[in-house]
Amino acid sequence: MTIETLVVAPGPNETTVRTPDGRILKIPDGWELLPPGDAGLTRRVKAAGPTWTVQEKKGRRTFSKGIWASKDSIQSIRIDLEQERSTESYAKRKVADAKRREKKQEEYVEDFCAAVVDFLNFDQRYATLAEKLAKAVTIHATPVGSGTVARTERIPVEKRAEAAVIAWMRHQTTAYDNLKIPREKGKRREVRRMLAEESRQLLNDYRRGFNVDANHCALQKALHE
Repeated sequence: MTIETLVVAPGPNETTVRTPDGRILKIPDGWELLPPGDAGLTRRVKAAGPTWTVQEKKGRRTFSKGIWASKDSIQSIRIDLEQERSTESYAKRKVADAKRREKKQEEYVEDFCAAVVDFLNFDQRYATLAEKLAKAVTIHATPVGSGTVARTERIPVEKRAEAAVIAWMRHQTTAYDNLKIPREKGKRREVRRMLAEESRQLLNDYRRGFNVDANHCALQKALHE
């Protein structure tokens, strides 16, 4: 049997995988599972091929379980990579890459915070509050690896800013985290839509410059805690 490069799911046991069309395949002799965690090694092993990439979907998220590949290939590539990583030139490149990523992250945080302020569009009398809220949302939403909507590139930054504000307010200014939501299809989504509408109404009060009692405003209370 010709072994092809595949994307598969975990099988019924540790020596099998399941293909997208439901077939159960036995792990080829001489193969081992390379766990996730070393992106550089994984890329090279995949490039050398063939490999079986194991992914498991839980809810809307897909998790990597590693890749199956020839044991000899993995060991050979690992040795070569370790030797390369021990060189001075590699160390310098890693430092340069880290600085470049840090600069890119700083720029993104700044751009995202500005996008949040633009979305809030508070009346001038609440400009300071807008900046404080934007900073709080940005700190929560932008860390690398946070998995928040702010880290996705599938939607424009303006939409990310809007979604991040609504998500922050859902957890910080409503009772969402303590609600006992029935396990009914669509119920949680319905509750989130309702709370989002409440948050938008509160934001509109600040956009229009209405008088807001700080002592009874969930937003101001959350920002001053």
